[in-house]
Amino acid sequence: MPELSWAEHGDTAGPIEAPREDELKGVDVGARLLKLRKSRRLTLQDVSALTGVSASAFSKIERNELSPTISTMQRIAQGLEVELVTLLSADQDNTTFSFPGRRSVSRAGSGSKHATGTCNNVLLCADLKNKRATPILTTVTARSPDEYPTWAKSEAEIFVMVLEGTLVVHSRLYEPLELNKGDSVYYDATTEHTWTSKGPTNAVVLWVLVDL
Repeated sequence: MPELSWAEHGDTAGPIEAPREDELKGVDVGARLLKLRKSRRLTLQDVSALTGVSASAFSKIERNELSPTISTMQRIAQGLEVELVTLLSADQDNTTFSFPGRRSVSRAGSGSKHATGTCNNVLLCADLKNKRATPILTTVTARSPDEYPTWAKSEAEIFVMVLEGTLVVHSRLYEPLELNKGDSVYYDATTEHTWTSKGPTNAVVLWVLVDL
């Protein structure tokens, strides 16, 4: 799936505004992946075989020379058999609890942030582990599919609703789908796809990534 961006509601009604650059700084994903790979004594070729991400691209991610999309991080998480939030959340308490009625609350402006060159993302309810659905708030800054090095693809399904602006969903199967504020779509993410914003303002979307 495409990358996500972070936007937050103010205390009063009105458009959702994109955050400042310093608000988008999240965890050091590269250092976290390097530590995880070394702890498992895996080579770059090993993780490439497990995740489908090339060894050269994985090395660039570890050195923070390449900012991976959420889709790429999802493939890495699935290949290494860890949760996506484990790789992107600032909370490293991996203690898991399973009990009826569990819940997680994300207040306005909170969440685990992950910015890329085409989107800024915030993972919501990141403290809740062992969940199949990951809600994400994203601001899409890309204006052309050409801005993505590769199109997104993962073993998941996606629901997305547009909160602000106009989103265009590009797919290898369908013609570009234009969605305006209040519109939504649910689709199979195993087919290559990506997102762009249309118009002068960035599209802000709330979407849910559902593991198959």
